[in-house]
Amino acid sequence: MAITRIGNPAIANIREPNFRNIIINGDMSIAQRATSVTGVGDGDSGYHTVDRFKFVESGSPSTVFTQSQSTDVPTGQGFAKSLKMDVTTADASLGADDAIYVNTSVEGQNLQYIKKGTSSAESLTLSFWVKSNITGTYIFEIIDRDNDRAISKSYTISSANTWEKKTITYPGDTTGALDNDNARSFELIYWLGAGANFSSGTLQTSWGSRTTANDAVGQVNIGDNTSNEWYVTGVQLEAGEVASDFEFLPVDVNLNRCLRYYETMVTGTTQSLGQALYYNSTTIYYSHKYRITKRAVPTLDQVTSNDNYQFFRNNGADAFDGFDSLSNRTTTIFFELNVSANISGTAGQAGFLRANNSACFIAFDAEL
Repeated sequence: MAITRIGNPAIANIREPNFRNIIINGDMSIAQRATSVTGVGDGDSGYHTVDRFKFVESGSPSTVFTQSQSTDVPTGQGFAKSLKMDVTTADASLGADDAIYVNTSVEGQNLQYIKKGTSSAESLTLSFWVKSNITGTYIFEIIDRDNDRAISKSYTISSANTWEKKTITYPGDTTGALDNDNARSFELIYWLGAGANFSSGTLQTSWGSRTTANDAVGQVNIGDNTSNEWYVTGVQLEAGEVASDFEFLPVDVNLNRCLRYYETMVTGTTQSLGQALYYNSTTIYYSHKYRITKRAVPTLDQVTSNDNYQFFRNNGADAFDGFDSLSNRTTTIFFELNVSANISGTAGQAGFLRANNSACFIAFDAEL
């Protein structure tokens, strides 16, 4: 029996996304934690704004940044957001052990198809859009954390304050199979500044045992002046030797992929958390299911301050600063929170939890 297709025939030719991009949130569209954070510097290594992209500053540089999810993007390419690093305190002379970079990490079980460590190992092609007022040489490094192997390639920003597309191909590595698990196997690094311990050797442009002196040879110091800034978007890493067009995903799909690693539950005033109950006269228990199964059992990320939260029950409300912890019954699917400070009630009494001021913030962290 013949099948008749009804509607626009052009729709039939639209290729569904196949998740060829190894990078999650490469268009910088998801930023659960914040859209701008000031004072990002030494001691502030971590995820601050755009999901899945971590800022790292090690050693003792005095460089400080504002990191933000920016709306400055390359024209006509379909992007709405970028990641911006804006220098607010400069360090023109990095110490030998100083390192400044932005990275993202990938689970080993998501990389098995590149066949690393076999004779059929796939080449990888990186493409992205970048912009800075500082022209010169920059380094993108891939580190195999399972086998302590690495490869670095340079790219050049040629025109100041101009969006440029870059494409870099990395050969397949026939040595060192990646672990097939939920731990970090690849660390992918955008270098922004490198002291001598990371830049005094010869740039390692082919796969080999990692020597830190070869990581970022030739890298400019983006942090040497407070007028400096660096933007990136459209980050795509894929198997093969040719860069394809950026793989735009629906916002719900992209968000769900980010939620595997980090999920915000409360980000401000009067938001409802859900139902809870007094286990006894001094302890409230609250359990719920995450929106998306987590990569691993998460840790609790919360802001605690004076009477941040309220438990409404029996025509009254008990205020408290924050939750004690995630219980040992928390899994990758369900969480259980408890609070036992500054509250008093009746065992078995049920009610509901609500955020009480704009400082409230609760999230679950299962990042690599």
